Amino acid sequence: MQYLDHIFGYPIPLFLKNLIIGLAAILIGILIKYIIHKSFLLFSRWWNFIIIKSTIKHLQNPVGIFIPLALLDFSISLMDISATNSYSISKTLEIALTATFALILIRVISVLEDYFYLKYDLNKEDNLKERKIRTQLQFVKKFIVALIIVITAAIILLSFESMRRIGAGLLTGVGIGGIIIGFAAQKSLGNLLAGFQIAFTQPIRIDDVLIVEGEWGRVEEITLTYVVISIWDQRRLILPITYFIEKPFQNWTRVSAELLGTVFLYMDYTIPIEPLRQELTRLLTNNPLWDKRVNVVQVTDTNRDGSIEIRFLMSASNSSRAFDLRCIVREAMITFIQTNYPESLPKARLEFKDKFANL
Repeated sequence: MQYLDHIFGYPIPLFLKNLIIGLAAILIGILIKYIIHKSFLLFSRWWNFIIIKSTIKHLQNPVGIFIPLALLDFSISLMDISATNSYSISKTLEIALTATFALILIRVISVLEDYFYLKYDLNKEDNLKERKIRTQLQFVKKFIVALIIVITAAIILLSFESMRRIGAGLLTGVGIGGIIIGFAAQKSLGNLLAGFQIAFTQPIRIDDVLIVEGEWGRVEEITLTYVVISIWDQRRLILPITYFIEKPFQNWTRVSAELLGTVFLYMDYTIPIEPLRQELTRLLTNNPLWDKRVNVVQVTDTNRDGSIEIRFLMSASNSSRAFDLRCIVREAMITFIQTNYPESLPKARLEFKDKFANL
C-alpha cells in the first residue's frame, strides 16, 4: 500500500487522504452555504423586501446542494486516484451539478414570479392590467421551465460519448426524421402556438370571467396545453388551449370587470311602472353592490298571454357583484309588488261566450 503523508509520525493511507479531502470540501461548502443563508436572514430583518424573502424560500435548498457539490468537484483534482475512478466520479458530479444548476435557474424564475405577483396584485377593484401581466408571466414561466428541462436533459445526454455517436447518426436522416416528427408532433406544436397566441393577444386572461360550454366560471390556470376554468360551484372545467382559438365563448371581463345586470319580471297590464322605478332607485341607493352607473326600468315587450315584460337594468363593478345584486333586486321587487300591487301579478284570463245569447 502506498503512503503519501504522515500524521503524528504515522502514515496516512491513500484512500483515507482522498476521503479527508472530499469531506473537507463538503464541509467548507456547507459552511459557505450557512454563511450565505444567515446573511440573507440578516438582510431580511433590515430590508423587508419580497426578493430577499423569496430568495431564502426558493434557493436555500438547491444552493445548499450546489456549493458543496462544486467544491467536491474541484477537490477531485487534489486527490490521488486512478484516471478511471476520477472520470467516473467527475462525470457523476458533472451530471449532479448540471441538474442542480437547472433547478437553481427554475427557482430564480419562481423568485421573479413572486416579485411580479406582489407588484401586480389581483386583489384590486379594477385589475385588468394585472390580469394581462399575470397571464403572460404564467405562460412564459411554464415555457422557460420546460425549455430549461429539455436543454438540461440534452446537455446530460450529450455528455456521454455513446449518445453523441447516436446523435451524429441521426443527423444523416434529419430530413426524413424532421418530417416524421413534424407530423407526429403536429397537435403538440399547435397547442404550443395557441398558447403563445393566447399569452400575447389575450382573448382570455387569468381571473377572467367566462361563459364556456354553458358554464360560468373564472380562468384559474393557463398551461402550455390546457386551460383550467373554476366553475362557480367549485368544479373544474379542463379545456384544450386550442379551444379558445377555434370556438366562440363569452368573456365578461375582456375590456373591463364592470358589468350590467338585468332582472326580468312578467306582470299584468295593470301594473304601474313609475312606482317600480322609484322602488328600484331606493333599493340601489341603499345597496353597496351598486356602482351608481346604470339604473333603468323599461317595459321591453308585451306577450300574447296578457302580460308585459319589465326589465330592471343595474350596474356593478364586477360579475360576482352583479349576480348578487340581481338576486337581491329580483327578490325585493317581487316582495314590493306582492305587498302593494297584488292585483297586478300575472293572471290567466278565460273568456266564456253564451251561445244562446242571440236566440
